Amino acid sequence: MTEAKPPVFVRQAGSGDWRIRVHVQPGARREELAGLFQDSLKVRLLAPAVDNKANGALVNFMANLLGLKRSQVSLASGHGSRSKSLRILAETEPDWSKLMCWLNTIEVPPKQGVEHGKF
Repeated sequence: MTEAKPPVFVRQAGSGDWRIRVHVQPGARREELAGLFQDSLKVRLLAPAVDNKANGALVNFMANLLGLKRSQVSLASGHGSRSKSLRILAETEPDWSKLMCWLNTIEVPPKQGVEHGKF
């Protein structure tokens, strides 16, 4: 049985330690995954980018999405930036397929000037 590779925005940092690159859009109309942005997972959050509210909302959102405890997810870098790195601590590798399943439900419009399905 072949193990699936983690998504492009995930890297293993050590035994039981993973990093997820995230691009955050705070103050959005709804909380959701919004696809990829420059090899980072784009996440829209209701919380505004004031008083660390968006950072806390991001940790909660990702913990819930991956089925982890909040204590297993923390902000590694990017406290004041839209580009962030999350640290995931878990004895076993998280089920990235849950995340990819959510991403695959996002409809991506075709590039402007290109007919859908044609190159």
